[in-house]
Amino acid sequence: MAKPRPATVAEYIAGAAPVAQAHLQQLYAVLKRVAPDATEVIKWGNPFFVEPRFLFAFSAHKAHLSFAPTAEALDLFRAEISPYQTTQHFLQIGYQQALPEDLIERMARYRVKVVAERMDDRFW
Repeated sequence: MAKPRPATVAEYIAGAAPVAQAHLQQLYAVLKRVAPDATEVIKWGNPFFVEPRFLFAFSAHKAHLSFAPTAEALDLFRAEISPYQTTQHFLQIGYQQALPEDLIERMARYRVKVVAERMDDRFW
């Protein structure tokens, strides 16, 4: 029988491998603190925060979690994320590594600020 897809972030974390859950809970707490009013949705099987546009997302993998604050945010924090594996869109943090809460919080706050500024610049 196939495992049911999560409908909430809490279900996503609870359904992750035990090795991932502490990191995911910690990451979720940081993101929730930064964007308490953001809408939390599951898209493509992963947690997303939107306010009203995409802020950031995360996902669990076998040996790491991925945090997706956009390529623009990753580029801005490139020097600080150098100790971690990255792709064009993801910061990857191994479960054996301490979660860089301060760095993630600053990246998340940057995204909230950028989205708010861009929403203010829209013409109606």
